Amino acid sequence: MSSGQGRVDVEVESKRPDEPADGKAHPNSCPGCGSHYRDDELKETLRVCPQCGHHFRVGARERIEQLVDIGSFVEEDADLRSADPLQFFDLRPYAERLVEAEMETGLGDAIVCGAGEIEGDACELAIMDFAFMGGSMGSVVGEKFVRSCERATEACVPLVSVSASGGARMQEGILALMQLPKTICAIDELHESGGSMISVLTHPTTGGVLASFASLGDVVLAEPGALMSFAGPRVVSQTTREKLPDDFGLAESNLRYGHLDAIVPRSDLRGTLAQLLRLFART
Repeated sequence: MSSGQGRVDVEVESKRPDEPADGKAHPNSCPGCGSHYRDDELKETLRVCPQCGHHFRVGARERIEQLVDIGSFVEEDADLRSADPLQFFDLRPYAERLVEAEMETGLGDAIVCGAGEIEGDACELAIMDFAFMGGSMGSVVGEKFVRSCERATEACVPLVSVSASGGARMQEGILALMQLPKTICAIDELHESGGSMISVLTHPTTGGVLASFASLGDVVLAEPGALMSFAGPRVVSQTTREKLPDDFGLAESNLRYGHLDAIVPRSDLRGTLAQLLRLFART
């Protein structure tokens, strides 16, 4: 306190998380409330922030661990790899980007497919991984999804699809865009055979994936806060030159307009899928 002015000097402690010394965001910092977590802490909560409920992204392998009965998953078509028919080159060759993505994620492409059981009920699974080139859909993603539809038909079990994608893969040009009608036709054939698909949309599901198989489930679910729109809000706002609602493209607004059947928190997803599998079981 200064004697002449009667003023009190006060230090205010900020509750905002400390900035990392290297200037990079903490990998497990919650964008909703700023809380920091260790990997093991997040794994215990299924990568959901216990403070504010923010759903962190989940890789395909971890998603399978969360959903499928232990030891029941059998992966299929793990050897498929994307080719480079266009010899595409932007800042780096496409072939180099593919190798880098495989080394970073341990995946052959942006989707993992196979057979498994959820609470004892058999199903086929097609699980996308955003970490592999933004979950973009190229020829291998489309082919593996189609084969999953075919196996679901042969085994007379439902298909469970979990989407996380930025859209079609630009490095494959028209070959990537042709995966839209290809996957749509595969679902149509699945339905004609009496089969069914349960689609789960996670953050983000956009572009060609949303415009094709992700929206065609017999039941369409989404995780809270998931972005699901053909183009992101920034692109739409710049194109239309209009201010968009704060919840534009989010799961909550899509549910309000009837584009979803339900929003399911990650902690309830396994149980919800098990109930739906029993409902769609072909006896």
